[in-house]
Order: sequence, then C-alpha cells, then structure tokens
Amino acid sequence: MPADRPRDPIVFTANPLDRVTARRRDGDWIRGQLQRDDARFLPFWQLKALIDVGSQAELAWQTRADLADWLDAGATAVLLGTNDDTARFAVALPGDDNPAKGGPLDGAGKFIDVRSIAPTLPVGQSGILAQARSLLDWHARHGFCAQCGTPTVMREGGITRQCSNEACKAQHFPRTDPVVIMLVLHGDNCLFGRQATFPPGVYSALAGFVDQGESIEEAVRREVTEEVGIECGAVRYIASQPWPFPSSLMIGCQAEALTEEITIDPQEIDDAQWFHRDQVREMVAKAGGTEGLRMPLSMSLAYQLAVRWLDEG
Repeated sequence: MPADRPRDPIVFTANPLDRVTARRRDGDWIRGQLQRDDARFLPFWQLKALIDVGSQAELAWQTRADLADWLDAGATAVLLGTNDDTARFAVALPGDDNPAKGGPLDGAGKFIDVRSIAPTLPVGQSGILAQARSLLDWHARHGFCAQCGTPTVMREGGITRQCSNEACKAQHFPRTDPVVIMLVLHGDNCLFGRQATFPPGVYSALAGFVDQGESIEEAVRREVTEEVGIECGAVRYIASQPWPFPSSLMIGCQAEALTEEITIDPQEIDDAQWFHRDQVREMVAKAGGTEGLRMPLSMSLAYQLAVRWLDEG
C-alpha cells in the first residue's frame, strides 16, 4: 500500500479485546482476575501509556507483581477485557515522579503521550489505548455524584460508578461525545477550513459537536451553515473514529453542497476555501510536512475521508 494511503483500520479502532460485558456484574470474578498471575496490566501515568520502545513500539503490559504496591494501595484499575481468556487492565499510577525514570518501572518502557504514539503501534493496540485513556480520564473526573455530591465508587470493572449514599445510589456511566466531521463536496471540489491555531498551510474538514435531540444529518447541515454559510443536501456516512481526548466519537460524512458562496464565521474558523480534487491530492501527499498547503496527519479522520474521496474519483 502506498505511503500516502490510509491505514486500515483507522487509528484508535480495531480493539481486539473481548469486553466481557456479561461477566462484569460478577464482582467476585473481577476481584479474582485482579489477583491472577497471568493477568496483564497497562500502566498509565498522567494519562500517558507505558510503551515498550524497541524496534517496534508496543504496549508495555506488566504483571500483577510488577504493580503490586500500587494495586494494593488502591490505584484505579479498570478492566478493559480479555484476550485468550487473559484479563487485561489499565492502571492509573499516582504521583508527580515518573515511575519509569529511576522508579519501580525503570527499564520497563517509557510513558508516552497517547496521541503521539498511537499511529506507530501495531493494528489494534491503538484501539486499546483509546478505551483505556478514555476510561481512566473519566474516573479521574467523576469521583463525586452529580446528584448529591457524595463520593462515588467504581462498579462492573470500571464501566460504571455508583453513588455511595444509600439514599441516592445514582449510577453514572462514561460519556462519549459525538462529533460530526464532514467533507463538503461540489462536483470535483472539496471545502476545507482552518482554525487560527492550525500551523500555517494546514486545512482540514469542518467539524462540530452533535447537539441534543439532533440527528447526524442535521448536525452536519447545521455546522456547515454556521461555519461557512453553505447549505447542504444529501449527507452520507463514511467512517468513524474514537478520539480519546478526552472521549469523543468522530463521525465522518460526505455532504452535498447546494450553494457555493462562502461566508465564514470568524468566531468559528479562520478561513475556508474550495479545493479542486487535484489540489486535495497534493495536500494529502504533503500531510505531516511543514510547508505548503497540506492536510493534517494521516491518523486524523479528515485525512482518511479525503483519501477515500480521492480513491472514489
């Protein structure tokens, strides 16, 4: 496959673990898995994952013995699932000192930002990272009940939290925020925009959060109209991508433009332009570079949508 073609599957997808939903209500089973010698644990520190940085970067799974001090002290450990009947957990390590630099995990790997390492991992491992980072971040943010303010406790291996107040007992579930990201098309032209925070020359697909009580199609049309003043007709779903920063689901679409005149909202974007298919092909080829008009990195869904559109034409 040429270097400028998308990875299949998309980064942060293809998680190979069985999430064992049917067994998560069995607290004794989960506690037993936490104690097993063959269980494997992926440490996180400040939401960075421990990575084995050999010739091929990989997730640096550890045994219970490696993390016993943290686990026995109550470190947050969430059950990600099983692989060949082996339980896999993600563990949030506390403290300000890096455990992989002179600490107990010295030599086990390096704690690396998930966004930067994910594209280099074997297929599927980035999907595990997306699940683990999102869950650990959610637990760190939801220690108290939103209804009564009482501390919450983890349940079902980490996919829920429950209020510890016997009079309340409210259940809380991890939140995933849907985001539409769309290629707006008109014949052989594609509409890209850029925010002021983008590096010079980088243009991307338009995107925005789905509102309450709104369909995907409605969100696409509304966001395009709000940001660039273009009216759209038919909307077609193409692909999706988990985005664990902190926990979004990017819903990739194509939208047929009914009008062409661009009127940008300067509160939303810095610029927007129509680009011909040949220009988009050049922008895809320059993705990740530092000069000229170009797309974002190939791990982005915007890049994937552009490549798939080019392959259709």
